[in-house]
Amino acid sequence: MGSCLGALRCAVLLTLGIGIIFVPRVTVQGKNDAQSGENTETAATVAPQADAIYRRGMEALKKGDLAAARRSFERVVQLAPRSAEAHNSLAWVLAAQGDSTAAIEQYHAALKLKPEFALAHMNLASALAWRGDLAEAVKEAKEGVRLAPEDSETHHVLGRMLDFSGDLGGAVAELRRAIELAPQRAELHDDLGTVLVQKSDVQKAAPEFEEALRLAPDLAQAHIHLGVLRYQANELSEAEKHLRAGIELNPGSPEGHFYLGQILRRREEQDAAIREFQTCVNLKPDYPGAQNALGLLLQRNADVEQAIAAFREAAKQTPEDPEVHNNLGLAYLQGGEGTGAVAEFEKAILLRPEDTGFKGNLGAAYLQVADFDAAIAQFQGALKSTPQDATLHYNLGLALKLKDKLAEAAEELRAAAKLDPKQPDAHYTLGVTLWQQGDFAGAIEELRAAIQVKPDYAEAHYTLGTVLKQKGELKQAAASLREAIRLQPDFAGAHTTLSAVLRQLGDAEGAAAEARLGAEIAKQKTGEQAALFATNSGKRLLNAGDLEGAISQFRAAIDSAPNFAQAHYQLGMALNRKGKKDEGEKELKKAAELDPKWKALGKQN
Repeated sequence: MGSCLGALRCAVLLTLGIGIIFVPRVTVQGKNDAQSGENTETAATVAPQADAIYRRGMEALKKGDLAAARRSFERVVQLAPRSAEAHNSLAWVLAAQGDSTAAIEQYHAALKLKPEFALAHMNLASALAWRGDLAEAVKEAKEGVRLAPEDSETHHVLGRMLDFSGDLGGAVAELRRAIELAPQRAELHDDLGTVLVQKSDVQKAAPEFEEALRLAPDLAQAHIHLGVLRYQANELSEAEKHLRAGIELNPGSPEGHFYLGQILRRREEQDAAIREFQTCVNLKPDYPGAQNALGLLLQRNADVEQAIAAFREAAKQTPEDPEVHNNLGLAYLQGGEGTGAVAEFEKAILLRPEDTGFKGNLGAAYLQVADFDAAIAQFQGALKSTPQDATLHYNLGLALKLKDKLAEAAEELRAAAKLDPKQPDAHYTLGVTLWQQGDFAGAIEELRAAIQVKPDYAEAHYTLGTVLKQKGELKQAAASLREAIRLQPDFAGAHTTLSAVLRQLGDAEGAAAEARLGAEIAKQKTGEQAALFATNSGKRLLNAGDLEGAISQFRAAIDSAPNFAQAHYQLGMALNRKGKKDEGEKELKKAAELDPKWKALGKQN
């Protein structure tokens, strides 16, 4: 119930400082009760004026105009400085505006004038809790209960203060007492439910949320709380129903959007889940776990740049969470930023030194920056703790191969293939290594093993065809190369190698056709590579603030590869930033036509 607890507690904390306001008649007193007739006459004149201004303040509050309410209550305090009600109301507005220090001063002023003012004690308790002074908050709330023991709200406020202080048992007792006094108050049942969840008493919490909704079907937070509870119980349909109802009633609920996103993620509705997580972080950028969840989905959606941005925010918010640093490192790896990946994996390992997965990821990052010795050291260190990890053996074999230590590489790759025979890459890379060592028979055996595990492994078919060609088995080579082309028609190398095989077999016409296709595809690939390079360059210029330079690079990318969707998307975004909305929308539309993924991203941005 950990994540559920965070959402429920957050929802309660957001209500702090919002006390109950009633409209008393402002009392105006002279400097002492034995004032002269003149002072009595002045008081009689001021009272109606102060009362009228006070009521204007209350009207402003009803309209949500805190600034106007504050001006009115400040004027009332000037006219009636000995009115406890005026000080209390001004304090409430100050607290609602976030000025807890000034609010607390005004509450103290109210209580100095009227020590038995239970409402002021309750409001002061909320303001103190908002400032983090929980001990004093509990003390004031208890005083409110002492003064008004039959008032449900005094027990409600004390229950919340005890909850925030960690006294969950005391909080439950006070909230139950509040319900005894006012069983029809839906929010009391909702608050009791949140505390019961924190006590891990889910069986008793659910009926409280249900009762809250019976009493007040439009109580948004009760829908959301019950939705979270149902999500934790894996009752996804029921959870979704309540979360959507809560969001409809209160679209500004970050927890509602977060948990709806979690449900959509589990249902593999990736784009919809991303939208919910983005709404959550737009409403509350530091909502627990939201940036990390958003980053994971963006990463799966191949939007590496946005994933990195989300993980960076997550790492800022929870710098002591090793998983977040690991996720950021993996996103950097995916984006080809090996140096950034190294730094994040090192942070993750510092926080959790025994995690061999982090060490393996650090090794992979060192591979990406071509620091093969450091990579080998990481893989070997991790294998000391987990010698049966096939992935670590494979990665170590790959690093040794890149260091041209082929015999040692083959040994590690064999270990990986033995530990995980269903891993096609282990067989494939071992096959390539054996081929480089001149062991054609061994290479063919491993490449066929890779194909058996993964029949659509185009690269394995291609490499097998190449080895068979060198071995002189031309017909088998041609068959393997044709299968590679069937699986991946734009495989330029397969066309070129097949051309050479057909030429050796005496098929001059077929050889010429394959050679022509290979050359055309290679030219196209070169254009796409140039487009990717220019697009990445444009993104760097954009991040550096060079809008014109970025637009120039995006246009160059499109010139190299007119159907490169990412270049059209980035150009559209850049043109929008420049104020050329029509041109920008045209490019975004083109990007969406070429690849629907960019349509979703365009809407999000």
